[in-house]
Amino acid sequence: MKTIFLRHFYWPVCLLLIIGAATYWSLLSTDRYVSQANVVLQTPQIAPPTLSFASLMTGGGNMADMLLLRDHLLSVDMARKLDEAFDLKGHYSDRRIDRLSRLNDTDGHLEKFHRHYLRRVKVEMDEYAQIMRIKASAYDPDLAQAMVIKLMREGEAHMNAMGQRLATEQVRFIEIQVADLQRRLEQARENLLTFQNRHGLISPTGTVESLTAVVASLEAELAKLSTRQMALSESQSPTSPEMVRLRSEIHAIRNQIDIERTRMAAQSGDALNRLAAEYETLLLQVEFARELYANALASLENTRVEAARTLKQVSVLQEATYPQYAMEPRRVYNITVFSILAILGALIIHMLAAIIRDHRD
Repeated sequence: MKTIFLRHFYWPVCLLLIIGAATYWSLLSTDRYVSQANVVLQTPQIAPPTLSFASLMTGGGNMADMLLLRDHLLSVDMARKLDEAFDLKGHYSDRRIDRLSRLNDTDGHLEKFHRHYLRRVKVEMDEYAQIMRIKASAYDPDLAQAMVIKLMREGEAHMNAMGQRLATEQVRFIEIQVADLQRRLEQARENLLTFQNRHGLISPTGTVESLTAVVASLEAELAKLSTRQMALSESQSPTSPEMVRLRSEIHAIRNQIDIERTRMAAQSGDALNRLAAEYETLLLQVEFARELYANALASLENTRVEAARTLKQVSVLQEATYPQYAMEPRRVYNITVFSILAILGALIIHMLAAIIRDHRD
């Protein structure tokens, strides 16, 4: 073994690295306290949830919101808020912290602080249970717990503010549409009333239908009288009083039919059928505007109800823990992993050196 260490420089280097790592993690590294909270993101159930394949796969649709919340908790904005609240830069760059662990940022660069923040704050997702685990480490247990509480509060406030902004814009847009459709309905009704007042007709279509019924009854009466006239013509002379009376009634009914048909075609200088067509058009416009307005009102109410669903509540399954002892760094674990990696690296170098020597020979 002594010969191997003397002949191959990398084994002494490997041993020195292991000793240095063990010395650092055993004696020099500063203790860090870790606080953790487990939370879920919930929304109010305004309507009964529908069961679908998509909801089974996504767990009801909260996963996307939780990913958005996780991104915000790890964002630069959140790091800046925590720094303003707890002076994280000053805490992480304290001279009492070992040089390898503390924040070495004399110029106050936000990017360096954010990278260090991501090493101290972890947000883990349990996709199966849809639970978010928020962890924050600091060199003071009170600060670690305060950071986790602040992260939960700021995350919930951000999600609510984002949802309310979207809901407010949607409601405002639909309210504008409802106001426009209301004016459109009022204008259509006004046009219909103006038409009725101008022509003195409540419903030209009803007038046409009534005139048609009158003409039909007159034609039926005319048919009866014509049949009777034909029957009497076989037994009475054309100059008999009965025949004269029948001819007079038939003539009067025919004249009345002509008059009614003329009324149907023209009344007060306007064609009644043309007025009926114009009335039908105005009536359709009123009905269409009323239907659009009713749909817009229903959509507005639905949007207001859905706006309540944008509210998010961070429900706490486990409150932010108060660390009793330092959980980081994991000294034994770090020393063991580093030693294994160092030995593996030395073995690889040893094998490469042996291969090179064999090729030289």
